Amino acid sequence: MEHLDQIIATIALTMGVGWASGINLYACLLTLGVLSNMGHIQLPPGLEVVGDPLVIMAAGLMYAVEFFADKVPGVDTGWDTLHTFVRIPAGAALAAGAVGDVNMAVEVAAALVGGSLAAGSHALKAGGRVMINTSPEPVTNWTASVSEDVAVFAGVWAALNHPYWFLAALVLFLILLAWLLPKVLRGIKRVFGFLWRLFGGDKEAAQSAPRQLPPGS
Repeated sequence: MEHLDQIIATIALTMGVGWASGINLYACLLTLGVLSNMGHIQLPPGLEVVGDPLVIMAAGLMYAVEFFADKVPGVDTGWDTLHTFVRIPAGAALAAGAVGDVNMAVEVAAALVGGSLAAGSHALKAGGRVMINTSPEPVTNWTASVSEDVAVFAGVWAALNHPYWFLAALVLFLILLAWLLPKVLRGIKRVFGFLWRLFGGDKEAAQSAPRQLPPGS
């Protein structure tokens, strides 16, 4: 039973860091580093580096930058776009490190799962922000940003301390993701379609289309 609990704990941590990285990578790193230095958790060898004070300071600085950037309409979408190239590979790397000192096949499998979870949570966050930014008021941005930060801190803590509960919640998240993501993508398509028409996309298309001669000419 103890061996099974250890396996479940490892799986929860692997999936937890991948999922959390897609939402707020720096909050995930900060949580792991602070809890490790306070003696509340013992990180596997592949993640011990996040407990280094230099890594914690860097993560704290970037979290502070993201804390404000993530609450400004428009800026948050630009920030998410740039972090597509940061969160997903970081989620894969952290997931691979979370499995500890094992064979290469397990590390690669963990990286694939962690990267996929990071991609899913990042896509839902970034897509949701595009939809939220159609509203001119900033309250929804602040609410979404704070909720995401709380979810990351609570999720990483739960993955470390209550792995069974975390995995159950993660299954619910994946079901929600499968249901919401297509709707979010359709919404994004409508938003960009509106912007294209607003800035004269249809006029340009009409001007570039070949003219048809009237019958009998």
